[in-house]
Amino acid sequence: MGVPGELLIGGEGVALGYLNRPDLTAEKVVQFSVCRFQYSVSDPLNTENCTLKTVYRTGDLCRFLPDGCVEFLGRVDHQVKIRGFRIELGEIEAALAGHTAVREVVVTAREDEAGHKQLAAYFTAVTPEPPTAGELRTFLKDKLPDYMIPAHFVPLDSLPLTASGKVNRRALPAPQLTRAAIAAEYVPPRNEIEEELVEMWQALLAVEQIGIYDNFFDLGGHSLLATQLIARIRAAFQVDLPLRRLFTAPNIANLADLITETLIAEEDDAALAQLLAELEELPEDETQDLLAEL
Repeated sequence: MGVPGELLIGGEGVALGYLNRPDLTAEKVVQFSVCRFQYSVSDPLNTENCTLKTVYRTGDLCRFLPDGCVEFLGRVDHQVKIRGFRIELGEIEAALAGHTAVREVVVTAREDEAGHKQLAAYFTAVTPEPPTAGELRTFLKDKLPDYMIPAHFVPLDSLPLTASGKVNRRALPAPQLTRAAIAAEYVPPRNEIEEELVEMWQALLAVEQIGIYDNFFDLGGHSLLATQLIARIRAAFQVDLPLRRLFTAPNIANLADLITETLIAEEDDAALAQLLAELEELPEDETQDLLAEL
């Protein structure tokens, strides 16, 4: 219940196959044996105590709902693999379609300038003013794991269609980050730490203009890039920041404050350690005299 899978159609109405297309018939019209209490998957043609069934593989990704209805999620051939995770694009589309301001939506996987695959969601809005990327990302956080949340949200007046009326995915425009999409006013770096962080973000995200209040994830960041960023911060500043801090402080201004606070704390700890070491080397009577003066 609720688990996505390919819809198979069986029964008397299933055709024997495609005319003069034995290759397509072998792919789409399959047989397997159905026993009383189980499906024989490992040995589909084992008919002992089972009934041999012929079914048609629709290629539609669906799932059963608690009320017994079958929900269409998309196409199986729209399954992609990103950062080691196998993702059903139809699941993301179904989740986004639940937003009250979204009319139509289609999700694709695209490569950025660095060659990394990223999810891009294209949608038309119900309202004249479309929801922002931040609003849609927040909406999806309670419904999908992090790796299934698109890096880009692209509002369109209408989705491009083929002659047959299906969405023409090849005609979808490449995502373009704009200041309006980021939903933050550009503020340049104010000190050396912020300048160095901006350079790190530009290299990782392949984005030219980055302000200190821009959200790392609104710019296309994800968990893998976050890990790389934390490693670069460690190498540049000799500061160990937990990965979770980037999720709670996802802009350069906050990160720079964290780095500064950590560096100051480490300097104080080092000074205290040096003072204690010097006190241990003093004779006991001098130590007592110093303590008496406090």
